[in-house]
Amino acid sequence: MTASNEKGLAQLEKTLDLYLGQKAPALPKNIKDLIVSLAPWGNIALIVMALPALLAVLGITGYMGSMVYWAGARLGLVYYVSLAFLGLILVVRALAIPGLFSRSIKGWRLLYYSVLLNIVYSLFNYNMFSGLIGAVIGLYFLFQIKKYYK
Repeated sequence: MTASNEKGLAQLEKTLDLYLGQKAPALPKNIKDLIVSLAPWGNIALIVMALPALLAVLGITGYMGSMVYWAGARLGLVYYVSLAFLGLILVVRALAIPGLFSRSIKGWRLLYYSVLLNIVYSLFNYNMFSGLIGAVIGLYFLFQIKKYYK
């Protein structure tokens, strides 16, 4: 990443922290504690649920991969770029797990970056409305618990 990209991401994080972490209605402390304690496990569950779908799309598992090829579907650029984004999001989420368990800011930031990547993924797949709504909700929860990560 270049210095200007890092500066832009830092500025975006500060702006989102101001509006979603400080100005937005705060979650009750017990809810924040629950989210922080369940975040690593929820992340693991999401990765485990997404892996079979990713493997099927790659044709590594038997049934779905064979159906795509038997149907004679032509897979275009959007398919492969979407697949790359999905794989990248899963890798970033997997890298966040140790940091989420140790409550380090690095783990929180990796989860934050995965949400940003998911926004790009949603926009690329013409899923703008639901992608942005989901991202705002996810970012709200992330910035509500940011103070728990050092």
